[in-house]
Amino acid sequence: MESKAARIKLVLFDVDGVLTDGSVLIHADGTESKRFHIRDGIAMVWAQRAGLRVGLLSARTSATTVHRAKQLGLSVIRQGVVNKLDAYDEIVADLGFADAEVAYMGDDVVDLAVLARVGLSAAPSDAVREVRERVQWVASSAGGAGAARELIEVVLRAQGRWETLVASSASQVRVTPRMDAG
Repeated sequence: MESKAARIKLVLFDVDGVLTDGSVLIHADGTESKRFHIRDGIAMVWAQRAGLRVGLLSARTSATTVHRAKQLGLSVIRQGVVNKLDAYDEIVADLGFADAEVAYMGDDVVDLAVLARVGLSAAPSDAVREVRERVQWVASSAGGAGAARELIEVVLRAQGRWETLVASSASQVRVTPRMDAG
């Protein structure tokens, strides 16, 4: 698996059930909200800093997803996709990547066609059985609880970039001395 992860240049994620726990809160005014995990988000930012492209591929259309993608600086976003494989083919053609250079994390049967094509297929721990049984790697975390972070870490470690990112982040931490009351 490490050799497959070392070749990855593009990491794509399904949204509902992968970057979220699959819940959608519908408010009385018709708007919706979702919960995203901070560790998944920071990992996406780090992945882009390390030179990877990161994108979202979702069957649903959601303004919340667009907003989150903008926060993370993601430019590859496909929503309202009826056929995920067609959308995937467009993405890799537009960006010039081969299937072997793409990782995809999905959680449900609508993701199976894309998962079968990519170089590294992955799922959160709570993905449906049909997906977990067919992917190359299953995260220990559930969707919306750090699964995306785990996949990005696997890829960046295989490429020898993870420790550099950790060291860079650690050097930016400023510790304020504790002032004891008294």
